[in-house]
Amino acid sequence: MSLKEPYMSMAKPTVEEDILLSWGAAYKKVNKGDIIFMEGGQACFYYQLVKGRVRWVNINEDGREFIQVMIEEGESFGELPLFDEMPYAATAIADEDSMVLRLCKSHFHQMVRSSYDIHFNFTRLLVERLRFKFLTLKEIAYNNPEQRISNLLNYYKRNNSIGDKLVKLQYTRQQIADMTGLRVETVIRTIRNLHERGALKIQRGKVFF
Repeated sequence: MSLKEPYMSMAKPTVEEDILLSWGAAYKKVNKGDIIFMEGGQACFYYQLVKGRVRWVNINEDGREFIQVMIEEGESFGELPLFDEMPYAATAIADEDSMVLRLCKSHFHQMVRSSYDIHFNFTRLLVERLRFKFLTLKEIAYNNPEQRISNLLNYYKRNNSIGDKLVKLQYTRQQIADMTGLRVETVIRTIRNLHERGALKIQRGKVFF
């Protein structure tokens, strides 16, 4: 892949769209910056991203975001309360103009109970996200910004690469800072250092690795 080729998401849909539609799901358009649901709110729907991107965040009293995960096309988000009846643990915000599929809670439960494969998909998804949380918590415990960022990039590449081809990073420097607990100035400096050492490439402000 040349540096001019577009990024291709490798995310496999949590549930195929036609299956969700057969259970009564409906498309919903959301604009960039729209809040899809709020931390602390009660869950009434299952959400799956069809197009665009969503960031799943916690927001502190000063308004600073800590990004839990960036949701790519095909991935679900906010499904935890559908399993434990607790409030949302984070806020979902459209990172760009997006389209989601929304399925009501009662139909979601019926769908999961109807299929072992669907149930297993959610089990695997929860395990993957728990593993990612272990990774980010471990990295935040370290004081080495380069190690935090390098491990985050490696995790991203494992989940988005096609063979040994270069991957275009879709996160902004600010989003990387929000995910790693670093200052954005530290992220910019660290990425520049990694570029100078040949660990990644920067072209027209975009990061490839």
